[in-house]
Amino acid sequence: MADNRIVLGIVGAGIMGERLLGAALSQAGESIRVAGIWDPSPDAMARIAAAFPDVPWLGDAAAAIAACDCLYVASPPASHLGYARMALSAGKTVFCEKPLAVDLADARAFVAEAGSRGAVNFPFASSPAVATLQRWIAEGVIGTPRRIAIEVAFATWPRSWQADAAGWLDARAQGGFSREVVSHFLFLSRRLGGPLAGLKASADFPEAGRSERRIAATLTAGNLPVTLSGTVGITTKDDHNIWMIEGGAGAVRLCDWSVAERRMPDGSWQRDPDALPNEKARPLVLKRQLEGVARMTRGEPFNLATLAEALDVQEVVEAVLASPASA
Repeated sequence: MADNRIVLGIVGAGIMGERLLGAALSQAGESIRVAGIWDPSPDAMARIAAAFPDVPWLGDAAAAIAACDCLYVASPPASHLGYARMALSAGKTVFCEKPLAVDLADARAFVAEAGSRGAVNFPFASSPAVATLQRWIAEGVIGTPRRIAIEVAFATWPRSWQADAAGWLDARAQGGFSREVVSHFLFLSRRLGGPLAGLKASADFPEAGRSERRIAATLTAGNLPVTLSGTVGITTKDDHNIWMIEGGAGAVRLCDWSVAERRMPDGSWQRDPDALPNEKARPLVLKRQLEGVARMTRGEPFNLATLAEALDVQEVVEAVLASPASA
């Protein structure tokens, strides 16, 4: 019987590369076959070999591209577009981690070049919790939407489980929680509200050479005003986040990545009875993302974050980070 699965090559064996590799092997075998993985770090490749001994090691990025139908780019941001352009030049599609690039002009040029041959890994595009929020909104739970609020906080940055990547995750050029975390919630605001515009922001960088420790911003998503706050050091949690949309009749929100809640008439919040904690929701979300990768690669309609959406988000994030510190 012919194997009609899409063949995925992976460049980057860090946390995200390992996660998607695991999902492709365990969750998405009906739609995806893994050609192999490559990372320039011997230590990263040794970790992958220990966890996934049957996955082929590919010799370099060119070998990964030659072996695949779609290249998943999970390397640090400064290298994203180099690998993505190599893949597109070879006639392959690209599934890229965010942000697209560290240079906005280059990101704009790439999006104009690539068209619909790529997508970006914003998992909220495939989130059951986001689907629940969308259903509640469609059912009239909040009435006419009026505003969006985004709040993120971290005990430390990088988060404890990201310590191995602190070299770039806590540097101003490629890292920081705005690029790594806030971008997801800006994507969600854009997907549910509309294009992002009207930014006013501040960003604080109190430690020389390190990433931001506080941001505050207002903007619009479509016709909805958005407030945004992010801080390091005010919570004991590795990762605290709330995305809320409020209307004339009520409000719904997404908490800690995967829990949908609706505000009751007495002001209390009621959790979706089917909600899963993030560690249990993640495999399902990644499976759906990979199914979207297969559809994109076949030239079929897909629900992944488009390159244009990802660029819109990146434009806002970089503008926030370039804003003056608060008084």
